[in-house]
Amino acid sequence: MTTTIVPGTGTATPPAHARPRASGPWPARAALGAIMALATVLYGWGVWSQSGNSYYAAAVLSGTKSWKAFFYGSLDAGNYITVDKPPLALWTQELVARVIGVNGWSLVGPSVVMGVAAVAVLYATVRRAFGTTAALIAALVLALTPITVAIDRDNNPDTLLVLLLVLGAWALQRAVESGRLRWLAACALLVGLGFNTKMMQAFLVLPAFALVYLLCAPGGRLRRVRHLAVAGGVLAVASAWWMLIVDAVPASSRPYVGGSTDGSVWDLVIGYNGLGRIFGENGGGGGGGQGGGFGGAAGIGRLFNDTMGGQISWLLPFAAIALVTGLVLRGRRPRTDLKRAALLLWGGWLAVHFAVFSLSEGTFHPYYTTAMAPAIAALAGAGCVTMFGAPRRMSWTLPFAVAVTAGWAFFLLRRTPSWHPWLPWTVAALAAVAVIGLDLRRAPRRLAVAAAEIGLVAVLAGPAAYAASAASSGADNGSNPTAGPAAQGGMGGFGHGAPTGGGPGSSGQKGRFQTPPSGQSGQPSGRGGEVSSQLVSYLEKNQGDATWLVAVSSAQNASSIILRTGRPVIAMGGFTGSDPAMTVAKLQRYVQEGKLKYVMLGGGGPGGGSANSAVTAWIKQHGTVVSASEYGGTSGSGTLYKLSK
Repeated sequence: MTTTIVPGTGTATPPAHARPRASGPWPARAALGAIMALATVLYGWGVWSQSGNSYYAAAVLSGTKSWKAFFYGSLDAGNYITVDKPPLALWTQELVARVIGVNGWSLVGPSVVMGVAAVAVLYATVRRAFGTTAALIAALVLALTPITVAIDRDNNPDTLLVLLLVLGAWALQRAVESGRLRWLAACALLVGLGFNTKMMQAFLVLPAFALVYLLCAPGGRLRRVRHLAVAGGVLAVASAWWMLIVDAVPASSRPYVGGSTDGSVWDLVIGYNGLGRIFGENGGGGGGGQGGGFGGAAGIGRLFNDTMGGQISWLLPFAAIALVTGLVLRGRRPRTDLKRAALLLWGGWLAVHFAVFSLSEGTFHPYYTTAMAPAIAALAGAGCVTMFGAPRRMSWTLPFAVAVTAGWAFFLLRRTPSWHPWLPWTVAALAAVAVIGLDLRRAPRRLAVAAAEIGLVAVLAGPAAYAASAASSGADNGSNPTAGPAAQGGMGGFGHGAPTGGGPGSSGQKGRFQTPPSGQSGQPSGRGGEVSSQLVSYLEKNQGDATWLVAVSSAQNASSIILRTGRPVIAMGGFTGSDPAMTVAKLQRYVQEGKLKYVMLGGGGPGGGSANSAVTAWIKQHGTVVSASEYGGTSGSGTLYKLSK
């Protein structure tokens, strides 16, 4: 490592990219270990009884029965339709499930491991630029982010996406330090894997990543541009390989791509998982028609509303103040200054996500915002250290940030006055003590450190309480995981259908789940008809050599039956019944080839416009209604038809 002698002083100053040693002292390691242990408990407590989102759980079960279903990410082992996401996250669960069976350990366990790993990687990334203290604070903030705790206790793909993007940030920081292409290529590869986890959402980090390397990496401008061009090629290959393979296979030889309007992955990327998220869905698609209601109306205040505020916004004020302060203090540093590069990286990450998540008109769930958590945590850790050590002219920034952030926490907690009513007043008192202590300009350093620690407790008390509620409530939120008082009642919706499992290897016979307790159907209230146990038993007895047990309107119905029986079920209209996946010709072929004998109509019917209306008409015209008396029960809101060759 080279050094620079400052003229007239005789002292050596480190270069712009000097960083801490790779391994810290044992107290730091112990602290990191404690934070990771805390994260493990928060994310993993009760994992043995978790079932997650039954839409993805059904796909995992199907992927353990068919390697074709594994590759395509099919909802059913008969490979009629895929889920509306790429399969990378499913693969992590399915590989475990093939060893220990389909249960909470295989469905949610991988998310727990990946969530804890993300905490460790964020620590390593922040430490390279800002040191151990900042890194520990960042790790703690990420571990305690309420929506991150909620989603890491689930089987949605967002946890894997966060891990891959944080790893990408770590690789980018190595590239900015060294100017080496291999680290930039590694970053591109990781973001490409993120694309194969949740498609276009992974690309929200690209503006910040590309800008930081272009502006802050060593070497000439042309060299940096060439590196970015090569990394773009790596990104294209890493992102598109699965899509290109799937779309190259004739549609008749593979499952329909769920969420698309024409059965192609390209349409899914551009439509439902791309522009549809920004501008709203039109026509078909995996979640068409739901709009952004899960997270509230689109607008600049969305992330602070009653639904979203307690999930992600606790430290947004602190992160914003930290970013501005850091950039002001590093304003005249060399172009390659590592701290400024890191601030631009995390600040750009946060700004793009904030804008997109706030203004998107399409389907929007609160748990999407877990992708913002690493940036908020990194800026919080960096800001604590930067503002604490700021020169006197900027010494007001830390007490100001604590006061504003604690004030917002007080407001959030008072939104639910009956939930821990003592907590907002405790936060206010601790913040007052911290602000007074930090504002004493000539106070001993020990007192200032104590005040800063009290301030940290004040701003983290609220999110910690929300995080603890998610871990302790035992709620299985399925498709819409949230934390805090509103989530304690188990307002989960679609996704409760996967019954509880035991420890590893105890998932039940024939690779299926046990049936849900207390007659739960696994369906959300108001979404589709409930299929009775008597009807399921009838279908199992009469399936014969047909490929599919039954065809139903949507995945919301199909997933429950797949998880109960372990047998393939056709979801004619995909996730909500709006995909134009089924046609009269396709249905006729299935019937003539003996692959399908029964169709359940009702609970909304297959959507997707006139084509699926024709399917419904054909079923009613050529099918025979099966009376409920034949199977000794009721079909709920649906009607069972038998189709003969």
